[in-house]
Order: sequence, then structure tokens, then C-alpha cells
Amino acid sequence: MTPVNAAADSGHPAPLLRQPSFAALWGGQLISILGERLTYLALVGLLAAHTHHFADPGSPLLLSLLANVMLAPVLLFSPLTGAWIDRWNLKRVLILSDLLRSGLVALVPALYVYSHSAVPMYALVFALFTCNVFFLPAKSAITPEIVPPAQLLGANALLAVAGVIATGIGAPLGGWVVDHWGWASALLINAATYLVSVLSLALIAYRPQAHHAAAAEHSWDTYLHEVAEGWHMVRRSTAVGLGLTALAAVWVGGGFLHVAGNQHIQRAASVPGMERVGLLLMVLGMGSGLGTWWVNTRGRALPRPVLLGAGLLVVGAGLVAFAVSSRFAVFAAAAFIIGVAAAPSFVLSETLIQEGTEARQRGRVFSARDFLMRLVFLIGVSLAGVATRAFGTRFALLVCALLVAGAGAVALAWGRRDPELMRCGPP
Repeated sequence: MTPVNAAADSGHPAPLLRQPSFAALWGGQLISILGERLTYLALVGLLAAHTHHFADPGSPLLLSLLANVMLAPVLLFSPLTGAWIDRWNLKRVLILSDLLRSGLVALVPALYVYSHSAVPMYALVFALFTCNVFFLPAKSAITPEIVPPAQLLGANALLAVAGVIATGIGAPLGGWVVDHWGWASALLINAATYLVSVLSLALIAYRPQAHHAAAAEHSWDTYLHEVAEGWHMVRRSTAVGLGLTALAAVWVGGGFLHVAGNQHIQRAASVPGMERVGLLLMVLGMGSGLGTWWVNTRGRALPRPVLLGAGLLVVGAGLVAFAVSSRFAVFAAAAFIIGVAAAPSFVLSETLIQEGTEARQRGRVFSARDFLMRLVFLIGVSLAGVATRAFGTRFALLVCALLVAGAGAVALAWGRRDPELMRCGPP
């Protein structure tokens, strides 16, 4: 498909950030992720206040429940929503999702103050992440339609950099806001960032293609066939499978860190609070930024399976260092190394999936991706909850390191069987 962006259509496309449509998408992504970092820290801060800084025996259960509520909409709806997204105007999906997310985030502090219960928060988080079920696949699907194919890896790298910048700003700022102004203030700031994101996304010059047009005459059987077609693509494409494997390892690691990592940091701190978590997220983001830059420059000369597999092995080593120490300096060094080594799993996985699918199927494939990633995150959260309660945070984090390193070995072995993927440089 030819991108609709005029700058991308020329024989010598302009630098990505000088292409108005991509710049608008990048800006919306930056602002939206900035708000998401505030949301995560604010929600954990809410639970910390609710459980006396996780001193209550039920703290691991509440953290696990928060992760499960975040995951449930994807597990329930993603297998079916992708075919709808493939028929819709992707720009409108992005804008409407952020509008709804702004309103939902703003309701959390109001309902908690009214009820003094975490139950309304869980209900609103469920609705918030239902919006993500539509936003995330649409964002991944629209990128190849507004940039030329030769710039796709660079576009994904820049979108990843937006996440790095947002994490670098939002994580320490969010931790400071939660500790000094309260978690409610952080959520209200996040509600405002979603509205700014809407304004940025509205600037995208996007014309929906024919495959996005909804057809009233489509039957339920036809729709189910479209859903199955997307899942078939996931199964038969080696590039898609490799990308999903690497990404799944990172999501499993995220599940363990959500439960065991948060408690490991708080119990090692002399003064519990969210500032340390925010600083570590900032360092992680800095490492991810360096890794993303390297993948898009010198890393282009290496086979993608090698980048993915070796990166995950290094992530496993970083997790071991994090697990066996109680010193913040070691936590920070491990976070930086993990950020650098995990970057290929985000940038290359996105590109492999986009290149391995047709435009008419991308919504379905990326919805399937979101479903599978949240499923493995749920598995990681559940395993971490059990392991942490039974054996402590250190044991749980060592198990996490073993799982991530194992996935790296699988990625190396699997990728080496495909000569096209082992070819150096971008395809």
C-alpha cells in the first residue's frame, strides 16, 4: 500500500519528524505515554496508601488484582475486536479512545474519595484498558499507512523513543507528584495529557483505505472468518512468531516486576515511597533509548534473531543482579542494562509484525498480539504472586530471569532456521 502522507509519497521522503502526519502521531504517542506513566505510579500509589505502603498481608493480592484488571479487557475482547478495527477509520479509533481515557482517569479520585474503597478504581481501570484494546492495535496498524516502507523501522524506533522520553520525564515526575501532591493529582494531570494527545492525533492527514470501510451486508459467519484469518497469519508467519516470542518474554518479565519488583524495591528502601520506582523507570527508559538508537544504527548490520535472542539473555542477567542485591545503585545499573537489552524486543518485534502482515489484516494481527502479550503478562503476574508469597521476592525474580533467558535461547534457535531472517541488515 502507498502511504497517504504526501511527504512519504515523494521519491525522496522527508525525515520522519518533518512529515506532518507522522509528527502528529509521534507527538500524540509521547503525550499519551507520559500520562500512562503517571497513571501507573498513581494507581500503585493509591494501593500503597490503601495498604500502609504494602505492609498489609493482602498487598500482593491487591497488586496482582490490579494487573489482572488491566489485562482482563484484552483477554476478553482482543480476539474479536481486530476485525472491526480493520474496517474502521483508524484515526477516529485513536481519537475516541483517548477522549474516553481522559474521562475515566479523572473519575478515579472522585469515586475513591466518595467510597473509600478500591473497588470503583478497579472498575474504572477495567474500562480504561478496554479503550486500550482499540487504541494500541490501531496505532500499530496506522503507522505503515502514513510512512514509506523504507522508513518503517525508523518510524518504530522513533515511536519507541517517544516512550523512552515519556518514561524519562513521566516516571520521576510521577513519583515526585505522587509522594508530594498525592496520587489523585497525578491522575488529574494524566486526564489532561490525554486531551492534549487528542489534539495532536487530530492533525494526522489520514485517508482510510477501502479495507477499512465497514460493510453492512457482512454476516456473522464472514466476521468470524476474518477473525480466524488474522489468527492464521500469526501461526504461519515465522517473522510474526519470532517477534511475538521476544515480546512475550518482556511481558512476562513485566508481570514479575509488577508484583515482586515493586515489593523488592520498597522493602530495600529506608523510606518507602514511589520516588525510587519513578527514578528506576527513568533509568530503564534511558537504557531503552540508547538501545533503540543502537538498533536503528549499528544494529541494522546484525541479523534480527541475534539481536532479539542475545538481548533477552542480557535482560536475564540484569534481572539476576537486581534480584540478589538490596542496594539502589545496583538496582539502577541493572535497570539501565535491562533497558538497553530489551529495546530490540520492542522495536524489531513491531517491525517484524508489520512487515509480515498485509494492511487489510493488521488490525487483527495486532489485536492477537495484544491478547497474547496480556495473557503471558497474566501468567507472569500469577506466577510472581505465588512465588513471592511462598519464597520471597528474590526467588521470584530469579525465576523471572530464567524464563526471559530461556526465551532468548528459543529466539536464537528459531531464527537461525530461517535464512531470510538471518540475513544481515533490514529486508
